[in-house]
Amino acid sequence: MKEKVYARLARLFDAYQRNIETGNLEWRDKHQEEIDSTCENHLPSGSGFDSGTTFDYDRSKPNKLVLNTSYHHMDDGYYAGWTDHTVTVKASLASGFDLVIGGRDRNEIKDYIAETFQHFLSEEI
Repeated sequence: MKEKVYARLARLFDAYQRNIETGNLEWRDKHQEEIDSTCENHLPSGSGFDSGTTFDYDRSKPNKLVLNTSYHHMDDGYYAGWTDHTVTVKASLASGFDLVIGGRDRNEIKDYIAETFQHFLSEEI
């Protein structure tokens, strides 16, 4: 059965947390591997997101996923530094999810990051 990336991450994180509560460390580790694999294979990596995207287990909640990424800026064809960003995904009854992009808005990059993550998180896998 296909599901959207954000829904898969939320489902897996919910299971991960339940495994912690019940002390089932074997399945906690399996769910963590699936979350990490989903981030690695289905969230931005490359094309400016050269460090990929990671899941923040400490700051995520059942109704809020927190992702960490960095953007590698270019200026006149040369790399010109990095900005770090937090992508917060919150449940929305109207649209499935809403995004909040944290970090410095160098060159108005936050709009691009929001568009990119909206696309990747909405894909069905």
